[in-house]
Amino acid sequence: MHNLQAHIKNYLNYCNSQKRLDEKTLKAYGIDLRQFSEGLTVSEVAEITPPELEQYIAGLHKQYKPRTAKRKIASVKALFHYFEYKEIIDRNPFSKMQIRFREPMILPKTIPLHTVELFLAAIYQQCHHAKTEYQKRNALRDAAVVELLFATGMRISELCSLKVTDVNLHDGTVLIYGKGHKERRIQIGNESVIQILKKYKNGFFREIQACGNFFVNQAGNALSDQAVRRMLNKYTALASIELHITPHMFRHTFATSLLEADVDIRFIQEMLGHSSINITEIYTHVAVEKQKDILMAKHPRKDFRV
Repeated sequence: MHNLQAHIKNYLNYCNSQKRLDEKTLKAYGIDLRQFSEGLTVSEVAEITPPELEQYIAGLHKQYKPRTAKRKIASVKALFHYFEYKEIIDRNPFSKMQIRFREPMILPKTIPLHTVELFLAAIYQQCHHAKTEYQKRNALRDAAVVELLFATGMRISELCSLKVTDVNLHDGTVLIYGKGHKERRIQIGNESVIQILKKYKNGFFREIQACGNFFVNQAGNALSDQAVRRMLNKYTALASIELHITPHMFRHTFATSLLEADVDIRFIQEMLGHSSINITEIYTHVAVEKQKDILMAKHPRKDFRV
């Protein structure tokens, strides 16, 4: 095994055992670093120079969008910080490099609130008019999933990993384990949402107790994010909604709706589990778009005849 590849393997083991990174992050690091080792003309760590890195980074910019290239560069920079920390290298080649590039701003995609209402109505209609008990139970769980996504703004990965002990329906709170194993507790602010969660929990009590996860399928296994995505596609079609709805769009809609209701952005940061306010501030740009619509429609100047 090449020297670099051996060190990358050790680094990934370090990320798993010491840094306790989650499975998806480890997988992404593995892909990025394998690509890095395969894209170099050298195989020894000591032979990797700033020109080598510059050539590799230039190739990333040609092949990927700025956001993806930025992530892959960050993976490599983290690897070299590890090399420096473990004294595998005497000098970090990134210390001699200035990497700056403009990343285009991609505004979060939200769901219009009337579409959220239409979507939920389609689930509840399916629940009320289900022809079999199997269909009724699925619709009940689907309603609970979507209601909780929208009520808390949690990530789909956070929802699918919820344990039954994380959801307290007596006081209406959810304990969420976010990125970097950071905990946050979210209050469910709507009684109807709490009631549908109680109804779901009672209906799936046996499967939940056997599995330990809060959201389960009828076979008693933890609900997967793929299953949630398929479910969203199903109700989008049933409700004749043309918009492609993803789980993360409920998170964006949650945040944007609160910002438009004049909730302090730092409260929103805390509820979303963002480590930096800079991440949350992207929603302010969505609010600016809303501001434009309001001023165009509501400002009295539009009625002037001059």
